[in-house]
Amino acid sequence: MSITNEITSMQNQTAFYKLQESKNTTGASVQDVNDSNMFLTLMLQQLQHQDPTEPTDNSEWLAQLAQYSSLEQMTKMNDNLNNCMQYVSSIYNDMSTSSEITQTLSLIGKDVTLKDPDDPSGTHKITGKVTEASFEDGTGKVKVGDKYYSIAYILNVKDNQEQ
Repeated sequence: MSITNEITSMQNQTAFYKLQESKNTTGASVQDVNDSNMFLTLMLQQLQHQDPTEPTDNSEWLAQLAQYSSLEQMTKMNDNLNNCMQYVSSIYNDMSTSSEITQTLSLIGKDVTLKDPDDPSGTHKITGKVTEASFEDGTGKVKVGDKYYSIAYILNVKDNQEQ
């Protein structure tokens, strides 16, 4: 390894450590920008401090530019995948809510058996016909008798035999 290559290597390391230090002091919110800036800074440092009698081969510059382009594309793809995951999560939440609404509405007119929420032992059961359905606090509620119960307390559902 020639002396100029060693000097270039040390200068690149110095630039790298300076960027790492600035990244640590400015916070993680600019990490992606600093990664791109660090790559370009290192590349410019290498270009500025190359040996004029032995310039860097063009194929090396092209390889570095290809690496940079690949890094940028992967960063954009990662951002797009994160956006896609947020969209899919939103759709899943909407479908889940819609499913609970449909389930709750389908209970109207059915005979149900419920755990009594006021009985800590869990031995007392409530039976009756669901006359209404509502949605409070993001959960389905059914009216049996004169009181509303969460659908989570339902133990059994029977089709009402009255015509």
